Amino acid sequence: MSHPHPELSAPPELPANGLRVIPLGGLGEVGRNMTVFEYDGRLLIVDCGVLFPDDHQPGVDLILPDFAAIRDRLDAVEALVLTHGHEDHIGATPYLLRERQDIPLVGSELTLALVNSKLREHRLRQTPFYTVKEGDRISFGPFDLEFVAVNHSIPDALAVAIRTGAGLVLHTGDFKMDQLPLDGRITDLRAFARLGEEGVDLFLTDSTNAEVPGFTTAERKITPVLEQAFAESDQRIIVACFASHVHRVQQVLDAAVKHNRKVAYVGRSMVRNMAIARDLGYLKVPPGVMVEAKELADLAPERQVLISTGSQGEPLSALARIAQRNHNFVHLEEGDTVVLASSLIPGNENAVYRVINGLARLGARVVHKGNALVHVSGHASAGELLYCYNIVRPRNVLPVHGEVRHMLANGDLARQTGVENVVYAEDGVVVDLVDGVAKVVGKVECGYVFVDGQSVGDVTESELKDRRILGEEGFVSVIVVVDSVAGKVSAGPEIHARGHAWADSDFEAIKQPIVDAVNRALDEGSTDTYQLQQVVRRTIGRWVSNTHKRRPMIIPVVVEA
Repeated sequence: MSHPHPELSAPPELPANGLRVIPLGGLGEVGRNMTVFEYDGRLLIVDCGVLFPDDHQPGVDLILPDFAAIRDRLDAVEALVLTHGHEDHIGATPYLLRERQDIPLVGSELTLALVNSKLREHRLRQTPFYTVKEGDRISFGPFDLEFVAVNHSIPDALAVAIRTGAGLVLHTGDFKMDQLPLDGRITDLRAFARLGEEGVDLFLTDSTNAEVPGFTTAERKITPVLEQAFAESDQRIIVACFASHVHRVQQVLDAAVKHNRKVAYVGRSMVRNMAIARDLGYLKVPPGVMVEAKELADLAPERQVLISTGSQGEPLSALARIAQRNHNFVHLEEGDTVVLASSLIPGNENAVYRVINGLARLGARVVHKGNALVHVSGHASAGELLYCYNIVRPRNVLPVHGEVRHMLANGDLARQTGVENVVYAEDGVVVDLVDGVAKVVGKVECGYVFVDGQSVGDVTESELKDRRILGEEGFVSVIVVVDSVAGKVSAGPEIHARGHAWADSDFEAIKQPIVDAVNRALDEGSTDTYQLQQVVRRTIGRWVSNTHKRRPMIIPVVVEA
């Protein structure tokens, strides 16, 4: 599915000393962030993430960026820069490396460690790593990269300044401006100002919270709320959060120690990521606080804390299985406390509330963002964005990372601070920076690539439509046998329906009209079975629509005797 831009054609040849920006994900949606920069025939990629499916994409596990626009130019890729370790920025990296394993990966220590665990799962071992930190400069081909510390909801996030002959580009990645972060690592506004003095020709800024006024709440504000939840609970506590949210896990560990509780991780990704964060020193685990999840059964409920995955209502996550009473060894009791320490990703609302209702039905006290301050955003709000525009003073702005409404709001903020040229683009829309001016010049094909089990890219929108019809309307199968010599129906139709309360006998009224329609088609010279199947489909489809007001999937089968 490409975003519709019928007014745009393929981009022209890139002018000499021009920089081309090709967003392949993250512009018009929250997820699958991936941006390609082209200069002098060489390519640099920033981020390569996944998008999680909505309810209207049944059976899909992940959605990847569409690599088609660069697939025949992968040998021109100088490096893949990863701004931070969230799935919507790194999750598609193994799928890109399947197509060229030796693309250099550039990122911070924690980011590359999280990526490396994914590459091992995919059995990718030929990828060179370049570990960088704030203040570092490194060049790949014509791209001179400088890294800037930014604060986000995962440690070790970086913005990247890209210098080429076309000018200076500053890409923020995901960021906010928490002035009292738990790890003491603030967004380096001095570096932003210094780059602004040098002259930022194109500023790519995080749009996710552009509609939210003021400044994003500090992470420290959550600590008292967690403390209160611990103080008021005299039974088991379960905290669900993102498996990458090291800061939140640190707050839970500290609260557990204060209230004399033991902690266990539940969920494979939580166990893996927190082990990486601990080994690298980003997570400070107090001695004696951690136990294996199965060992919690030997402790009194008032001494138990579980940190779980599933804060987005994922059906196979640990928390969802706990809510459904089918987890292997965690069994919720009446009076337990469950804290959902995360925001709602758009599209996940129904799944999350389904889990909350399941937990409440079992007698748990559920603390979530709707009734307590148990999560704050990792993205800059409008006040922070205004601050950045005023110190960077960019010549051109391209809002990124967000839905269309977020990017429009972000662009409006830029204009309020005096930026004259704000360029809006969506996935696949190509922007060129030439002679200091950025503008849209065309588009490339940029669809959704669906991961469905072991299948990557094989499932199409048409097949998803069939799945939706099956799920919402059911299906009807019709088998008709025709005598090709006599030119008439010799047996059937045999009709079966699934997904509705219809009995096979309910179709008696339509059987003779199907026979008549097929016989007429045979009399008119239609002998191709596909054509006869369409006759059957139209006849029964019209009848079901008029009689039952439904549009099920119809599977006609015409067999020649």
